[in-house]
Amino acid sequence: MLSMPGSAPEQPPTALPESESAAKRTVGDAFDAGFRTGASPAVLPGQRMRRVRIGSRKRAVTAAGGTQKEVGRASAPRRKNYRSRPPLREPRRPNGQFHRIVPRPAATKFRYMNKELIVNVNPTEISIALCEDRVLVELNKEQCQTGFAVGDIYLGKVRKIMPGLNAAFVNIGHEKDAFIHYLDLGPQFPSLQRLVNSHQPSKRGLRVETMKLDPSIDKQGKIGSYLEVGQTVMVQVAKEAISTKGPRLTADISLAGRNVVLVPFTSKVFLSQKIRSSEEKKRLKRIAASVLPPNFGVIIRTAAVEAKDEDIEHDIQTQIDRWRKTVQNIRRKPAPALLMGEMSRANTIIRDTLNDSFSQIAVDDEAMFNDIRNYVKAIDPEMTKIVKLYKGNVPIFDNFDISKQIKSLFAKYVSLRRGAYLIIERTEAMNVIDVNSGNRTKAEDNQEQTALDVNLAAAKEIARQLRLRDLGGIVIIDFIDLHKAQNRQTLYDEMVRLMATDKAKHTVLPLTKFGLMQITRQRVRPVAVEDVSDVCPTCNGTGKIEPTVLLDKKIENQISFLTQDRKQKYIHLVVSPYVATFLCKGLWSLRRRWQWRYKARIRITADQSVGIVDVHYRDRKGKDLIRK
Repeated sequence: MLSMPGSAPEQPPTALPESESAAKRTVGDAFDAGFRTGASPAVLPGQRMRRVRIGSRKRAVTAAGGTQKEVGRASAPRRKNYRSRPPLREPRRPNGQFHRIVPRPAATKFRYMNKELIVNVNPTEISIALCEDRVLVELNKEQCQTGFAVGDIYLGKVRKIMPGLNAAFVNIGHEKDAFIHYLDLGPQFPSLQRLVNSHQPSKRGLRVETMKLDPSIDKQGKIGSYLEVGQTVMVQVAKEAISTKGPRLTADISLAGRNVVLVPFTSKVFLSQKIRSSEEKKRLKRIAASVLPPNFGVIIRTAAVEAKDEDIEHDIQTQIDRWRKTVQNIRRKPAPALLMGEMSRANTIIRDTLNDSFSQIAVDDEAMFNDIRNYVKAIDPEMTKIVKLYKGNVPIFDNFDISKQIKSLFAKYVSLRRGAYLIIERTEAMNVIDVNSGNRTKAEDNQEQTALDVNLAAAKEIARQLRLRDLGGIVIIDFIDLHKAQNRQTLYDEMVRLMATDKAKHTVLPLTKFGLMQITRQRVRPVAVEDVSDVCPTCNGTGKIEPTVLLDKKIENQISFLTQDRKQKYIHLVVSPYVATFLCKGLWSLRRRWQWRYKARIRITADQSVGIVDVHYRDRKGKDLIRK
């Protein structure tokens, strides 16, 4: 049955004619009448419209329920709602088909990821785990009372000028001198240096608001023109000390808040590129211009879009007060000294990522709980309820199933769904990731589609592993070969979308003709979890040892060499307990046979620290007879 909506009360349905032409004519006339009267099909609340092709065979459509009993041809692609179109008759298609409007359930609302921040406090370090939908995506560790974190501002002294590198080494109190390049001095370094010199003891300090700024430095200049050995400079940590390298510094000082980043010695207002609305841009610029004093600029962050005017003004004023306290500390503390310390790592993560998607922030230390709670209350009072103090008997990371996920960081193989897996290798020059389909291809016929599905699943896991392991530098990904250019572009677009949530600076390049994708990613902090393993002393990292069945022949050859060529009459063998038992087993053991054959005294000592195939040959004084 076909129920046609119109302006008049609904009439009893009429049966469709049996002939094909009559059926098409009836449907067309009914639609034409409905469009002329301006009537719309019956639609339930929360539903949208889609158009369905009606063929020559019979079809019953229930407009109110939104269901259809298919007895004709397949439905056509969805189009826009007909209610926004003018009341014209739908043109006849070449195959003699028309369109019918039927309700379609509304699409589900976009769901944000459920985020959790788990903080574990130990006497020596603080571990912060960020989870998305119960999956660990970031792990940060902060050493207690170590300092030299990203964002800290120091008063340092220049130790050495490196003209060849156009850089200098600065002493800020770290065990290794920090590094600063000429391009990191910032365009207004002369003005900053004049401010620092004016706040030395017995000098009257200047204020940024009343200063006349010096001309910007030349980008092609030399660092020796602005720095000299023994000079006192104000610098900020841009990159923490990693491995054998000291911290990296910048003299382009900035103070970050939740909504803004304060930049002294400039009068410009910058906006985040993610802010698209022109009205919102005008509002934010107006707020900043009304609060900022002269010679102060600001970078407005994306979080300011949802913030109130007074919150943004308060954030700007807070950063200005922090700057003034930092400048006052120059007179009070001799170099090298910490002028202003960045907040704890946990509060930094909360400042940069806190939004409505967070479900809870769990802390197992009461002092840290109070610190985080007070900070959240200051920036977003409504989110204070999600900060919770964990008091369980089970360790907090075990309770939230994080310890197991941390252990997987050491794994070389990462499993994907349906048998696919990744192989992650870390080398000195780069990080290499290989994507393998496993045994999935055996059950699939369409190899191109299978390769695309595996690559898309691998891209999602790779984006997570890069954040979790904090892989920096060059990352080479060997995806499964895709022959269609459209599929290669789809994979590249998906990888760019997945990496968009990564806070670290990165660049993703399209696939090469060999199916390789190159990613460069910046790392500003040491790896949270280091793979502390040594090379096996027995196999020297090869994974292979000499065959044990030939070990007795090898020992006898060495004894023959020592007794006949070097004329040794005493040989002390230090071997593993298993080998010692084998050589001394029985009444007529191998040791006695060798003593009788080579006319020398042979002593065997078992040592558990010796490898299974290692043998040490020593004399009476314990000196090695054969050097390896």
